[in-house]
Amino acid sequence: MAMSLSATKVLQPLPLNSTRSAEKPLLGNQSLKGSSSSFLGSSLSLKNPFFPPQSQRRSNAVVAVSDVVKEKKSKSKSSNLLITKEEGLVLYEDMVLGRAFEDMCAQMYYRGKMFGFVHLYNGQEAVSTGFIKLLKKEDSVISTYRDHVHALSKGVPARQVMSELFGKTTGCCRGQGGSMHMFSKEHNVLGGFAFIGEGIPVATGAAFTSKYRREVLKEADCDHVAVAFFGDGTCNNGQFYECLNMAALWKLPIIFVVENNLWAIGMSHLRSTSDPEIWKKGPAFGMPGVHVDGMDVLKVREVAKEAVGRARRGEGPTLVECETYRFRGHSLADPDELRDPAEKNHYATRDPITALKKYMFENNLVNEAELKAINKKIDELVEESVEFADASPVPARNQLLENVFADPRGFGIGPDGRYRCEDPKFTEGTAQV
Repeated sequence: MAMSLSATKVLQPLPLNSTRSAEKPLLGNQSLKGSSSSFLGSSLSLKNPFFPPQSQRRSNAVVAVSDVVKEKKSKSKSSNLLITKEEGLVLYEDMVLGRAFEDMCAQMYYRGKMFGFVHLYNGQEAVSTGFIKLLKKEDSVISTYRDHVHALSKGVPARQVMSELFGKTTGCCRGQGGSMHMFSKEHNVLGGFAFIGEGIPVATGAAFTSKYRREVLKEADCDHVAVAFFGDGTCNNGQFYECLNMAALWKLPIIFVVENNLWAIGMSHLRSTSDPEIWKKGPAFGMPGVHVDGMDVLKVREVAKEAVGRARRGEGPTLVECETYRFRGHSLADPDELRDPAEKNHYATRDPITALKKYMFENNLVNEAELKAINKKIDELVEESVEFADASPVPARNQLLENVFADPRGFGIGPDGRYRCEDPKFTEGTAQV
């Protein structure tokens, strides 16, 4: 099923009363009457998508990113481009890093350097880069089991991520997290989560922390936001709906980012949910819902700017559905035999890195030599991360129970104040191994 997108759809239920500027925001207070909905490649009919504000409590809006871009271009010659050269190079470098790192992970996995399940992010780089490169260090990112690239985009050094994958003490979790549990307090990466939906309540809590600090503790400069990444399969889970409700009720500064790669392991998204248009679930809870082409980093970035801006201004959460595609199987243990080869070939032609490169060339932002220099830099960085991880020590056995129980030895403290494991009778009645 060859599927392509050319527009972003926004369903805005409540007036935002934004005072940004005269420029119309993507998630602004607009309505559209008599429009036909589109999803997963069907044609989109837009009839004057910029209607004046309506008084209704709930209104529908369908806005194409390209229309917003055209309007911006007409403002002034200086705003013809979506990005500057410097911004383009940052986006390109981050996406290339994510791709090269994941390709190296595949090599290391098959060489026996990594164990367990390893889920790669190839093809979805536009989503991570489009959102995370707009964030501040204090903002929180919460991921899934497909979390390596989110950590890299947020600034976790490649050598720390690779070491964690190798299970070494120099990893960002000292080798105890592995592929599916990247965490960095320093960079506010609040974890990858192996079970789907687990990270969404954590992200909601992080957003509540920001709001509490600002409104209760009176920290006026605390405008931190949380971004929760999760897949289409997660959107049928209860935690997703509970957190949408809480975030909307308390107007929490959070962006829910659905990385809809159309497949939940081997289950097609179209077969697993009663309404495949995930973005529509946002307005049901009183927040904007947006559907964007997740294979285009510039379109993702336009939507992310508005969603992050809303959150910082205290206007509440946004649900963003990014339609994307993974270029590899669900994990490196998946032979990827269930997806139609024609579908995979179609999305391969829509590579987000190639698309960004083409845009920068067409607009004379960069030259080939500059991009080659970035590619060389990233190749060296990834190679160095492997060398560093390979040479790093494995955790000592006594580290196994650290961070599991309240005391460092792992078995609790008795009434006498001594560690229970020091009691000679501690192992009585247990099997001897």
